[in-house]
Parts: sequence; structure tokens; C-alpha cells
Amino acid sequence: MNIRRQDGLTLIGFIIMLSFTIFIIFIGMRIVPIYMEYYSVVSAMNGVASERGSANLSPFDIRVKMHNRLYVSYSSGNVKDRNMKITRNKGTHLRVAYEVRKPVIGNLDVVAKFDRTVQLAN
Repeated sequence: MNIRRQDGLTLIGFIIMLSFTIFIIFIGMRIVPIYMEYYSVVSAMNGVASERGSANLSPFDIRVKMHNRLYVSYSSGNVKDRNMKITRNKGTHLRVAYEVRKPVIGNLDVVAKFDRTVQLAN
């Protein structure tokens, strides 16, 4: 007689795997929008940097151009004027450094720090 052993997943194992998968998806739903916003900020910075003559603009005009691009891409929530720094040292550089803090569960937060610098075109 050939006895076959049953293979598969028990109900408890399935519930554990399902809860782990749901937890990973939940964490992803909290983190992915943060990085999507960051890539919108990078795109806005590259757009301002590639505009002809942007290095000769005043800091106010550079900030206005950044805010306009961020507003169009719905990414103006976390980047404020205090997060943008314009320096004129061996060319004009635009630096955006900001931090995003999102609650996950209870008093557990996800903190992401972003810092990017681009050189503006002449």
C-alpha cells in the first residue's frame, strides 16, 4: 500500500500569511506616496534647473517657479520656502531639504528625510 502524505497550508498558517501580507501592503500604502512626492519634487527641480537663464533669476523668482511646478504636480504639501536654499558659489545651486513624518499605527511614525541639490542653467 502506498500512503500519500497531505501537503498544503493549514488554516492557521493561511491566516498568518494573510495578516503578514496585509501588514506589508498597509506599510507600502503609507510609504509609497512619500516617495512619489519626492520624485515630483526632483522633477520640478530638474525642470527649473534646465530652464535657460534660471541661474540669473532672483531667489524669489526661483522659489516661485518651484512652487508653481510643485502646485501643478500636487506636491506642494511638504516643501516650504524654508526648505529651499539658493546658493551662488561656482554657479547657482538650488537645494531642497525636507522631512516627511507620517503616522503608521498608534504612536509609530515613518520618517523620511530628503536632500537634493541641482545646478541651475545659465
